[in-house]
Amino acid sequence: MDRVILHVDMDAFFASVEVKDNPSLKGKPVIVGGTSERGVVSTCSYEARAYGVHSAMPLFMAREKCPHGIFLPVRHYRYKEVSNKIFDILAEVTPIIEPLSIDEAYLDISHLKKNPLDVALYIKKKVYRELGLTLSIGISYNKFLAKIASDWNKPNGIKVIDKKMMPYILFPMNISKVYGLGKRTVQKLNNIGIFTVKDLYDIDKEYFEEYLGKHSLDIYYRIRGIDNRTVEVKRERKSYGRESTLKHNTNDINELLKYIREFAEEISIILNRNNIKIRTITVKSKSENFENHTKSKTINKYTNEFDEIYNIASEIVKSIDFEEKVRLIGLSVSSIEEKERNMQIRFKI
Repeated sequence: MDRVILHVDMDAFFASVEVKDNPSLKGKPVIVGGTSERGVVSTCSYEARAYGVHSAMPLFMAREKCPHGIFLPVRHYRYKEVSNKIFDILAEVTPIIEPLSIDEAYLDISHLKKNPLDVALYIKKKVYRELGLTLSIGISYNKFLAKIASDWNKPNGIKVIDKKMMPYILFPMNISKVYGLGKRTVQKLNNIGIFTVKDLYDIDKEYFEEYLGKHSLDIYYRIRGIDNRTVEVKRERKSYGRESTLKHNTNDINELLKYIREFAEEISIILNRNNIKIRTITVKSKSENFENHTKSKTINKYTNEFDEIYNIASEIVKSIDFEEKVRLIGLSVSSIEEKERNMQIRFKI
């Protein structure tokens, strides 16, 4: 029996959450990443994308492309809160979930005796009804094709790719869309006139392996509709953290502690909502010369209390001799004691 894999991907997640929380932003070019010139775009609304703004773009460049954009700071604690609710809905459908990020996951629904389209529509409708957010879902018989399908008609899209469509449906696609081909490899292939999946498909197997090297056969088979990777359930997370590039380089302890306090509060909220406790607190900094430094402390008991996390983190900060000014400061917690939450499949159509 063929597997049935869903790839669920939220639409412009951070920006969509900001619009949901502040409806006056609807229809406007919202750019999440910060209000300074030194960070990068985390996510932007589709209205901002129309100006050429995209994730990972430096904020100063985003301002040049979209001078009337609404620039907002990243609120990790809020996105995590919404993400938890989304994953709770996904867990109603199947326990076989592989999170890829805070807003993206694979689901294996091969065991469900239900029409995959009905399952996908149930997820889309419930997320929109309860959270007011849209998502796109790809449906196929393997992970590679499911991910291709979810991106097919974003936003708020749904797409099925079955065996009858293969491999021809992929032929017009740019090779940059093929999972496993990095930027350098794409450029290398472009240099010899290979731009589409059809171009790639026409290369014989021996040359394919010789020219692309490691993992080349995985890609050779993927563009032929063969991908045997399973959906891997990942429950264990080793750390939680926040960091921020500062508006101005500084080694002022009081200013650094303001960031640490904000991070400790956000992390504590996430830990409490997920019934998680930790024992190790780590402060990270990056100097103006781009040198990374970390310092940790492990305590004798597990905690998720803001006061304890902040007090320990502030002790760490005060113990560091910041000879150079700092351009980035961060806080993370680890050594996790996590109590499993009971998951029940409550999915009904």
